[in-house]
Amino acid sequence: MRATVDGTVIAEAPESELVRIEGNWYFPPSAVVAGSLTESPTAYTCPWKGAAQYWDVVTPSGTTSDGAWSYPDLMPSAVQRVGTDFAGYVAFSPGVTVGG
Repeated sequence: MRATVDGTVIAEAPESELVRIEGNWYFPPSAVVAGSLTESPTAYTCPWKGAAQYWDVVTPSGTTSDGAWSYPDLMPSAVQRVGTDFAGYVAFSPGVTVGG
């Protein structure tokens, strides 16, 4: 699976390494291309996952504000609910194409 913006690969990993939650594919941190994400100040807390870290996606064609997010410190119940530890895994918002 790949996450791309205007043909630039942001993340890539076999589907077997991704986690699907609420319709979003979460990529392991090691799958994200170095330098493609910069921290965003946007704050959000999911009632069952915990505090999110938003990221701006940076490519040669520009920046997609809040184009990605992750949950660095999951609530223990989130791991139980999903069945795997996805702390730090990165999901992408509209504007980033995710597919096989």
